Amino acid sequence: MTTSSPEIAMGCHVKMHFSLTLADGTEVLSTYQESPLEFIMGDGTMEPLLEYALLGLHTGDEQSLEVSGDEVYGAKDQANIHWIERSAFPSDLSLDESQIIVFKTEQGEETPGRIQQIEEEQVLVDFNHPLSGRNFQYKVSILSVESAE
Repeated sequence: MTTSSPEIAMGCHVKMHFSLTLADGTEVLSTYQESPLEFIMGDGTMEPLLEYALLGLHTGDEQSLEVSGDEVYGAKDQANIHWIERSAFPSDLSLDESQIIVFKTEQGEETPGRIQQIEEEQVLVDFNHPLSGRNFQYKVSILSVESAE
């Protein structure tokens, strides 16, 4: 463990790689083969619980944690699962179960929805976070930490 760099605290600039991997080995998200994530602790870039797990780490530290998707993203809520008329989807769009599609809300915001069931006239879409109800491994490699001062 390297202690010559500042420890991660609120307001610090952090540069890191991270990955989220399901129990079956499916990698959901990773920056390891891409550009690292850079952010200021507390700026809302990361979910608060995932950010909290970084507190006290230093440049060069690596950490891997088992995380509950319910704790990070909230439990599945049946109110977030809706039948949508098939005609609301573009006619040339091929739909598959488990496919994630980005929808626009009435306020113009984008929100992902996972297709659960496809029928002739309607499609069942789950707007809960895809990791709700699932456990995953959260792995981080801290590349640099700059103090907020």
